[in-house]
Order: sequence, then C-alpha cells, then structure tokens
Amino acid sequence: MDEAVLYEIDDKGIVLLTLNRPALRNPISDPEVIEALLAALAYLEADPAARVAILTGAGKGFSSGGDINQMKPGGNLNSGSPAVTRLNYKRGIQRLPLAFAALEVPVIAAVNGAAMGAGCDLTCMCDLRIAGESAKFAESFVKLGLIAGDGGSWLLPRVVGWSKAAEMALTGDPIDAAEALACGLVSRVVPDGELMNAARALALRIAVNPPHAVRMTKRLLWEGRRADLASLLEMASAMQAAAHATADHAEAVTAFLEKRPPEFKGS
Repeated sequence: MDEAVLYEIDDKGIVLLTLNRPALRNPISDPEVIEALLAALAYLEADPAARVAILTGAGKGFSSGGDINQMKPGGNLNSGSPAVTRLNYKRGIQRLPLAFAALEVPVIAAVNGAAMGAGCDLTCMCDLRIAGESAKFAESFVKLGLIAGDGGSWLLPRVVGWSKAAEMALTGDPIDAAEALACGLVSRVVPDGELMNAARALALRIAVNPPHAVRMTKRLLWEGRRADLASLLEMASAMQAAAHATADHAEAVTAFLEKRPPEFKGS
C-alpha cells in the first residue's frame, strides 16, 4: 500500500485509513494521493475482515483539499488547456466520490483540524462525520475563482441542506466545529485529544453488527439519495430476501430467544 495513505486493521475489523502528507496538511489532489486512496478503498471493499473504516489525516489537519501548487499554469489542476484539464479532473479527483459511493463498508470521517475545499467534500463522501473541537470546514473554491470540481455541489446539499450548502459555497467562508454540528455536517464534536477514541467507539458500535446487513444497509441509504420510493422498495425486498438467508440472521434470532449475546461470523 502506498504510504500516501496508511491502512491498518485491528482484531475487531476496524480499518484506520490515514491521509499521510502532514507537511502539506494532506492535500488530496495530487495524482499519487488519489491513486493511493483509490487503492486503499478497493482493498477495504475486498477485505472480508473489514467491517467499518475510520478516515483521518496525519498531523494537524484532516485535508487541505487541492494543492495550490498544482493550480499554477502547467500543474495537474490547470494544464493550460481546458480540454486537458477537464480530462485530468475526470481521470483524477472525480474518481474519488464515485469510489466512495460504490463502497459498501461504512466510513467514518474523524476530522482533525482543517477540512478545506476538496477536504470538506471528502468528509461528505464519508457516511458519518465526527470532529475535534479545533476542526474547521470550508467549501472554499469560490475564494480561488473556482467551483467544486470534485462533486461537492452534489454532496454538500445532501448533508447540510440546500440553504446552508449555498451559504458555504457562495461565500467560501469557513465554519467551526460548533457550527458544523449545528448544521448537521458532523454528528458529534469532542475534545481534540478524544477524537480517535470517539471515532473508534462509534466504529465498534457498527462493527458488532452482522457485516452483510451493515453493507446492505449502507447501500440502501446511498441509493435512497437518488432512487424513487418504488425502486428503493424493490431493491430493499431483494436485499431483505438475501439477509433472511444468512447464518448471521439465524444467529441473531436464536440469540435473542435464548437471551444471550449473538456471535456474528459474517456468513
């Protein structure tokens, strides 16, 4: 695994993904970082032992988003040719929201420090978000005369609602952790020193559940963002039929009737 993104898994099936470019506050626009994160997500999805993941940033920041140096003429984010730059986005950072959307393992963003621009959008690609007290978020593209080229205009309104997303995107102003909590961008704010313990505690609450049911539940939640009710019900009935046939479902029912803790094996 590329050291731009670190991958660790513990005996509970909790995977820790760490963006590992702390000197630059973990930008995600560089091709090597994008490829490393895509590889980590593919490995996560294929890992039968993985039940839930935590995504965080090394050092003092979650992610600075785009590397400003790559925005200079001739950089990866500004090739000088609109046609080439368009393809760079499609072949580069735009693959990330698609990969997160296809991922069935739940991902918790543990936001330490700043999550700016594409870094803010990266948190929205995750399923759950908790923040340390010093965290800051900004949909800051407009400040650089840009738009959210990474899917933020689709992601952010679905997390915080239209009005707050418009305020963040049109002003580009940062919000602190308390405001992020108030608008639903994060579900919890904890002292900085307790962030990873809080993220792990949340991950454990997910990891104790049957992994097939967890993955299917996440898939239905994501599909519910874009499907009509009839289509979602059709998908739910098919997934429910599959869930009824799992050994973990039988174990859950038996354990409930026998008044004992269940032992789920992912089968």
